[in-house]
Amino acid sequence: MGKKTKKPGKGKEKTVKKTAKAEEKKARRESKKLSPEDDIDAILLNIQKEEAKKKEVHIEENVPAPSPRSNCSLTVNPLKETELILYGGEFYNGNKTFVYGDLYRYDVEKQEWKLISSPNSPPPRSAHQAVAWKNYLYIYGGEFTSPNQERFHHYKDFWVLDLKTNQWEQLNYKGCPSPRSGHRMVLYKHKIIIFGGFYDTLREVRYFNDLHVFDLDQYKWQEIKPRLGCMWPSPRSGFQFFVYQDEIYLYGGYSKEVSSSDKKVSEKGIVHSDIWCLDPRTWEWNKVKKSGMPPGPRAGFSMCVHKKRALLFGGVVDMEMEGDLMMSLFLNEIYGFQLDNHRWYPLELRKEKATKNKLKNKSDGKVNDIDLGNKTEPTERENTLSDEDEGSDNDDVDMDSDVKKMSVNLHKNVSITDSVEGSGSSKNLMVQNSVLPEIVKPCGRINSCVVVGKDTLYIYGGMMEINDREITLDDLYALNLNKLDAWKCIILASESEWIEASDNEDEEDDESEDDDDEDEDGDFDSEDDGDRTGDEDEDLETTRSAATSLQMGDAVAIIKGGKKLRRKEKRARIEQIRASLGLSDSQRTPMPGESLKDFYKRTNMYWQMAAYEHTQHTGKELRKDGFDLAKDRYKELKPILDELAILEAEQKAEEEEAPECSGSRKKGGKKTKPSSAK
Repeated sequence: MGKKTKKPGKGKEKTVKKTAKAEEKKARRESKKLSPEDDIDAILLNIQKEEAKKKEVHIEENVPAPSPRSNCSLTVNPLKETELILYGGEFYNGNKTFVYGDLYRYDVEKQEWKLISSPNSPPPRSAHQAVAWKNYLYIYGGEFTSPNQERFHHYKDFWVLDLKTNQWEQLNYKGCPSPRSGHRMVLYKHKIIIFGGFYDTLREVRYFNDLHVFDLDQYKWQEIKPRLGCMWPSPRSGFQFFVYQDEIYLYGGYSKEVSSSDKKVSEKGIVHSDIWCLDPRTWEWNKVKKSGMPPGPRAGFSMCVHKKRALLFGGVVDMEMEGDLMMSLFLNEIYGFQLDNHRWYPLELRKEKATKNKLKNKSDGKVNDIDLGNKTEPTERENTLSDEDEGSDNDDVDMDSDVKKMSVNLHKNVSITDSVEGSGSSKNLMVQNSVLPEIVKPCGRINSCVVVGKDTLYIYGGMMEINDREITLDDLYALNLNKLDAWKCIILASESEWIEASDNEDEEDDESEDDDDEDEDGDFDSEDDGDRTGDEDEDLETTRSAATSLQMGDAVAIIKGGKKLRRKEKRARIEQIRASLGLSDSQRTPMPGESLKDFYKRTNMYWQMAAYEHTQHTGKELRKDGFDLAKDRYKELKPILDELAILEAEQKAEEEEAPECSGSRKKGGKKTKPSSAK
């Protein structure tokens, strides 16, 4: 008996639809590949033609500040320590990437920018490296990214800028390193030394650990290869490289480890935290043992050298959350690394005693002491503090506020008054004007430019993320490294443009072909889409409030909320406050319900080491100095931590009742290349 012939029906129609849809997706991908925006060769050729039209150097005086950018280079002019030289960089607005090739010179004293346009300039780039020697600025490598990030071009060209004439020249010599970005380059005497970096082939990302030297006297490249059995750092990019006397130090970095199992290939990001020392006379590497209080593992931090110490600023820590989610914590703390004895220590700003005494006199009778969490009477509280050598007043506070006034000065602080009613269990947190001075501090960020000129630390730009938005910064801060008294904001951050994509074609391409038509039309996302539309203004407000400094009183008000906050906004606020105040650092943050006495007992070594760098005191005086710093931090955070505990409890209870998808980034997210690698 023969087989029955199947009648054409829904199965065939469905197959035809699937085939048509697959062809449509393929055509869309091909159109993306052929997009003029992704034809890097054509783009760079057009740039080269435009450069050929330039006949002479043109200098525009007193121009507006450069647009926001990250992965640029900032160098102190060796001919004038109060002038900073900014070159290149990139900016991503949520839709397109812009890569720059402009050259700026900034006079710190006059606070004026100059824009330099020269014939035969290098093509635009980011994640390159620059060093200055005599009256020259040398630039090597970097990358050019197509507008929609589908293509990357890595450079291996070597350029020199004459700082007297503003003329560029390309140096073509045999034996140069391969194309790369995310590498690091330093100057040792008359030699330029390059190590590491990465190269993106679209199919994979290759990380390097090769060492190259360019002799500025002989104008020759040399590759230093490891000898058999010697120690050598592993491949990486985004690390820090700095010189002290006859030693070159390497710290940290980022790389990816590829593993395969059951025909499945996966990548795992590795954040390095090892320290290496290179002897440039023998080219031998040695691993440096950590001592003191080193910073925790992080990526995207920046470092520079001042006298006998290296200074580390910023970075990001990715923390795994429930539901396969990642939360990024952007840091703004400073650590010192003593180069003569290899000891790490936290660098806390000091405060002049005269200022503290004035503040104390002004505030007497106006502001009551803060509740220390153990509800002791004033006399008992004084006895508790005196046991630990009671100290003084408050220091650094920073939170995030309006992007238009990013990292602005603080004009108010918070004063806490305890009011006992009936049983004495209730507390009244009063937000009011205070006599405390303005407190300025850069917000947490990655890939910022840090340099030292005339005993002053300068921090420019960088990038941070709020939910899925990248905030590119263009602010400039200065810190006197001899006084270490206060940050000075030279340039406020401008508003960073961000374009929300309305339709995500990549998500459509990744949909299962077995989904029915209703699913493909997005019916299953209707509730989420409605929530997204309703929360759009709130997300924008959260983003704007997340990259600037804020009054402590306003911080408490934000947490308490003048209106009932939605779960989504509560999560964003909690993440924002934790990131800006560095609450993930257990050494600097009281535990829930922890008294000041217990907090200092648990973290006394941290605070004593921080105090020692300022006062050089020992014994009882050092313990008192350390307690002063701990008390300042405790008083600074206590009202915030109390309100956070309430907010977190409310948020957890609501999420248990009605789970909602978080706006945090999923592991293995959309980015083709991590910013930390640069």
